[in-house]
Amino acid sequence: MLNIVIAGSSGRMGHALLEATQADADLKLHAALERADSPHLGRDAGELFGPACGVKISADVATALRGAHALVDFTRPEASMDYLAACRKAGTGMVIGTTGFNAAQKQTIADAARDIPVVFAPNMSVGVNLLINLVQSAAKVLAEGYDIEIIEAHHRHKVDAPSGTALRLGEAAATALGRDLAQCAVYGREGNTGERPATQIGFATVRGGDVVGDHTVLFAGIGERVELTHKASSRATFALGALRAAKFIADKKSGLYDMQDVLGLR
Repeated sequence: MLNIVIAGSSGRMGHALLEATQADADLKLHAALERADSPHLGRDAGELFGPACGVKISADVATALRGAHALVDFTRPEASMDYLAACRKAGTGMVIGTTGFNAAQKQTIADAARDIPVVFAPNMSVGVNLLINLVQSAAKVLAEGYDIEIIEAHHRHKVDAPSGTALRLGEAAATALGRDLAQCAVYGREGNTGERPATQIGFATVRGGDVVGDHTVLFAGIGERVELTHKASSRATFALGALRAAKFIADKKSGLYDMQDVLGLR
């Protein structure tokens, strides 16, 4: 039985994680965390999605980590850094599904992974991680004469753009083609942009409503198009993947992993 701590427990992903943890016979909800000013503090975490479970929502990270095997985090970069520091101090593994980190924050995650096991991935979905592999394969086959565009859509509340998943898909295509995404990516087009460079990888972002997450990688050639698409209809898919990642690091002492490692896709 693995003891799981869920950060951001009152959020949309928090609800999905709470429910998935309670439904998994191999996992036990050890603690549920929220920010210090949350109106949900002291409330039974189970009441957020169903019957009471006996775990009260708290802001006391140090106490929550005592006896825990892993903390699962889908919050914001700043909060994730605080949770990471606490996990590093406590020697507790961490699963990070938060996106929008800057370069310095990513380095902090890599540094912490020298002391604790960390699974850090922009998307925990099994299907999306299969998509990453498919994009790499397609890019190698369609290396000449095909333009690459990545289109992603999310709900109105998402604060970063393009999504971390879209960027990961772009990285997968660029790496397969021997390109540097930082040099060939374009994140918006307006006005007289001129003809499209052949090596460019374009990103288009849609935000609206309650879209959970749609991603399409388009390979546009002359006379044909190849489209690889993943559409998430429920946050449960991300929760299940994250908990699978928590199980993966249960016997690890340290190391930085992603979902490709968790799923054995490398």
